[in-house]
Amino acid sequence: MAKRAQPITLTQMIGGAFVVLVILTILGPLGAVIYRAEGFSGLRAADWAAVRFTLLQAVLSALVSCLAAIPVARALARRRFRGRGAYISLMGAPFILPVIVAVMGLLAIFGRAGWLNAALEAIGAGTIEIYGLTGVVLAHVFLNLPLATRLLLQAWLAVPAERIRLAHSLNFTASDMRRHFEGPLLRATLPGAALVIFLICTTSFAVALILGGGPSATTVELAIYQAFQFDFDLGRAALLGVIQVAICVGAGAIAWRFASAANFGGGLDRPAMHWPGDSPLARLLDRAALVTAGVFLLLPLAAVTGQGIGAISGLPPSTWEAALRSILLALASTALAVTLALPIALLIAGKASRAGLEGVGLLSIAVSPLVVGTGLFILIFPVADPVALSLPITGLVNALVALPFLLRALIPAAVQAEATQGRLADALGMGGMARLRHAILPRLRRPLGFGAGLAAAFSMGDLGVIALFSAQGQETLPLEMYRLFGSYRTNDAQGAAVLLMALSLGMFWMFDRGGRVNAAS
Repeated sequence: MAKRAQPITLTQMIGGAFVVLVILTILGPLGAVIYRAEGFSGLRAADWAAVRFTLLQAVLSALVSCLAAIPVARALARRRFRGRGAYISLMGAPFILPVIVAVMGLLAIFGRAGWLNAALEAIGAGTIEIYGLTGVVLAHVFLNLPLATRLLLQAWLAVPAERIRLAHSLNFTASDMRRHFEGPLLRATLPGAALVIFLICTTSFAVALILGGGPSATTVELAIYQAFQFDFDLGRAALLGVIQVAICVGAGAIAWRFASAANFGGGLDRPAMHWPGDSPLARLLDRAALVTAGVFLLLPLAAVTGQGIGAISGLPPSTWEAALRSILLALASTALAVTLALPIALLIAGKASRAGLEGVGLLSIAVSPLVVGTGLFILIFPVADPVALSLPITGLVNALVALPFLLRALIPAAVQAEATQGRLADALGMGGMARLRHAILPRLRRPLGFGAGLAAAFSMGDLGVIALFSAQGQETLPLEMYRLFGSYRTNDAQGAAVLLMALSLGMFWMFDRGGRVNAAS
């Protein structure tokens, strides 16, 4: 950016207004929740048990996901093999997969009538129980192992080839590599990865709703839903929401305290070399890690597809109506998310100091969607019927959930576009919409399409806020699928799962592909 003062453009003004709007939309409901809280005396023994279970399952889920991701990320960083790119792409599939579909796949493998229990019974080894803590942690590991792997893989790939070459010249052993390379990069990366997964597991709703739910396996998120839906105790729901936010903020402070930097210096972007200490045993262990992770991720998806694809044609009309409702809601939510994200990203790209503004996108991660939904209900209830506004409220919250991911995709591209094409446009005297249309937007099509695809997939698979407000005739496809499953209409639920998975992945592909067609590189 130029050093001289730049005039404030209309786009930046709109971006600033949207920043204020997002802050008010998140903090307003949070303030209503805090105001409605009645003190810690309003909590029951079951609520404190939910707090303890939330912390336990989130810590275990983050710990297991990160520990399991270490050998997988190490193997991907050290090995080159045919299909490696497709394997890394597989690591992203569960991230955009609807949670309820993932749970259905895990039940097909690990459930009481699943493949694993059938095999164990056949050899007389008894069965395993997936409901409760075991199932919740298993589902969270399935959903977050790919995320942890991608985060750790980036740390391994960030080590310059020149440092590996130096390690070869010094005859480093595998122990030396762990001490001087792997240890520092894991200390720098693991706290952040664990924090992200901890927050996701803390605010997870659908997993606990299906696989937990009992007195000893209820999360704070599920307790908020129960206090709201069954008891209509807004004060207790509000207090639980405050505790939810306090847990997330506390986790962030702890991760910040223990994080450390790993600086291996710069490099010349030379091709990566194999690491010293690469013994036959190390190669065998890497292959085993890749195969195990691949089977763990692919089997549930294959089970869902195999069991449900034949039931799609026999789905009841209500399921197709719910699917149409979900598609329209996802399109509206995506449009709102993009409308908010683009001006905010352009505003941030034009600022020399961006840290404070970028923090706006993190608000919707620290404050769970269910807390925002509860706060919106408290605000709307005195003046209107929140149930009648369930779909618009769900769309709004889904847009806020997708906003951080859109900003993460857009901001780096916007900064680069402003630093290159923006300078050229300024030199040519191009301004206003012409500058935005011809100089900036063509460089944002790829990340914009990717971010919009994520937003659409998230909205299609959401089973959170809609569960608070929905009435008859307002069900989305995830909620309809959950009700079919709860009514023991297993075939219809499996067919709905395949339909939901296809629609979610299809909408992601549609937006992502649209962003890449004729896009500038």
